[in-house]
Amino acid sequence: MEKRHIKLTVNGKERELLVKPNDLLLNVLRNDLELMGTKYGCGIGECGACTVLLNGKAVLSCIVLAITVDGQSITTVEGLGNYADLHPLQSSFIKHGAIQCGFCTSGMLLTGEALLKENPNPKEEEIREYLRGNLCRCTGYAAIVKAIQAVAKEA
Repeated sequence: MEKRHIKLTVNGKERELLVKPNDLLLNVLRNDLELMGTKYGCGIGECGACTVLLNGKAVLSCIVLAITVDGQSITTVEGLGNYADLHPLQSSFIKHGAIQCGFCTSGMLLTGEALLKENPNPKEEEIREYLRGNLCRCTGYAAIVKAIQAVAKEA
């Protein structure tokens, strides 16, 4: 299968890649760009572990073909913050105990970021609705919702 050239911005850096027409964005991020924060969960768009921001909107990278994001902007959890300068959501997740096993965390953080960009002051029900595509088997969501609410209140 012939590879095709794409250009995209990933976490603020312009990148040029050769991808096969059937390469999934998830696999390109993890395998080609070594951005391991984007998790492989279900592979069918059901769990949200692979969530990234595509032009600021939350998308499931396991069901997006890499070739379709040519010319667009992607943010992964690595693009939110770093150890020296955590994003407010990352700090809030830590403060509120919204992280247990950590597998869903990157998807939750990016979904939370997309929500807060869209609605800077969401009600609890709106947060829960927005998170509906992100599965967590550890926390029961209460701490995650509180962490997102805390960032909304600080903004």
